[in-house]
Amino acid sequence: MKPAIILSKTLPDDLRQRLDAHFNVTDIDGLTPENLDKYAHAFQQAEGLLKSGGQVDATLLAAAPRLRAVSTISAGYDNVDVEALTQREIVLMHTPTVLTETVADIMMALVLASARRVVELAEFVRANGWDGSISPELFAIDVHHKKMGILGMGRIGMALAQRAHFGFSMDILYHARKPHSEVDSRYKARYTDLETLLRESDFVCISLPLTEQTYHLIGRDQLAMMKKSAILINAGRGPVVDESALIEALKQGAIYAAGLDVFEEEPLPMNSALLSLPNVVALPHVGSATHETRYGMARDAVDNLIAALSGKVEKNCVNPQVLKS
Repeated sequence: MKPAIILSKTLPDDLRQRLDAHFNVTDIDGLTPENLDKYAHAFQQAEGLLKSGGQVDATLLAAAPRLRAVSTISAGYDNVDVEALTQREIVLMHTPTVLTETVADIMMALVLASARRVVELAEFVRANGWDGSISPELFAIDVHHKKMGILGMGRIGMALAQRAHFGFSMDILYHARKPHSEVDSRYKARYTDLETLLRESDFVCISLPLTEQTYHLIGRDQLAMMKKSAILINAGRGPVVDESALIEALKQGAIYAAGLDVFEEEPLPMNSALLSLPNVVALPHVGSATHETRYGMARDAVDNLIAALSGKVEKNCVNPQVLKS
């Protein structure tokens, strides 16, 4: 008999057929409290869960006593109680590799859009403001040959460093848990402490997960260390930056601009002060949102769940200690 699983995300037809070939699938529209009640019997029987958004917490785990594996269509997993899964010896799988290049692309796009005031000037043209040569108050700043500081030197950080160093002749600083000799040699990068990175960088680019250590890592004091001409880019997780402190810094001109794909509250409230500031480029958390990458993430998540429930996990496991127990 095929294992029973819960699917809370619509998949492309070919991937859904692959899932059906291995499992008895129950489709639900999101991991909501209402669906936990509505599909209580399915959760009681489920050995696997394939999800995108939604919380995997103690309430869900209590409703799914037979659960052996969770596969999330994402690189991040801050909406999953990893400790609780590990205690229950439930494998957590994610998709960290397929989105690397696409997220690095969006980070470089935010660098360019923020520095060159692309959104602001496009709106200026749309509003019929362009009636001749623009005046200096609409001038932007260069990107090439500047200094980029990268917080977090994982796959995405390395891909961003490649674009910045080889594409724009930028000097690379980075702050991470440890130095990376490959990064140092390939991109002529320099490992620094956080304060040095903030004080010296023209672009501070955040590619960090959300943890207890990274929550509000960039706050009022850190923003005050940055150059007035510096730009903050965040495509990691919103709460890594204290948003109220960022708004204050942007309003006061303490930093030049910000390019943001993630926020403390998502979707970003329409009354957020960020939306009224001309020196902010705000995107709706679209770092991985291309047709090719989202398909690849779903494909990897399907493969991850098959591997986890067949005992053949070789990669993409968040809590590999469960496999050794």
